[in-house]
Amino acid sequence: MANTQFQLQRDSYGRLVLTAENGDIHEGVAPVRAFPIAAPDEGLSLVNYEGHEVAWIDRLADLPPAVGQLIEADLASREFVPEIERIEEVSSFACPSTWQVVTNRGRTELRLKGEEDIRRLSQTRLLIADSHGIQFLIRDLTRLDRQSRKLLDRFL
Repeated sequence: MANTQFQLQRDSYGRLVLTAENGDIHEGVAPVRAFPIAAPDEGLSLVNYEGHEVAWIDRLADLPPAVGQLIEADLASREFVPEIERIEEVSSFACPSTWQVVTNRGRTELRLKGEEDIRRLSQTRLLIADSHGIQFLIRDLTRLDRQSRKLLDRFL
């Protein structure tokens, strides 16, 4: 069901319910981003509880505002990828090491098990997995301050 019209609402249990153009009702649908880091607002799939796609959305911005807000709220409740804005300190340049960082959600500490847990997504974008499985994003290396880049370069 690609790019068709549908209605989306929450049921009394807070689950998303999709009513398709043909009248089919799909309860408990979940939005899934096709490219969560590179293009988070483009290419979303609404899947049913069995994991089958019941609707495709090219761009979140093309949806009616109420539907877009429902989808964004559902995604926000499930996704947690803090963005690193500054690296203040690292305990050691050998792994494992503990990093003191400032993210868009406040100060925190992450433990890096090994350099392989730093994944380059593009020339300027990195994804760092800590020892607890939390993914931290550096959206743009060039926007980090000089000290943060200097610390990070020791691991790249």
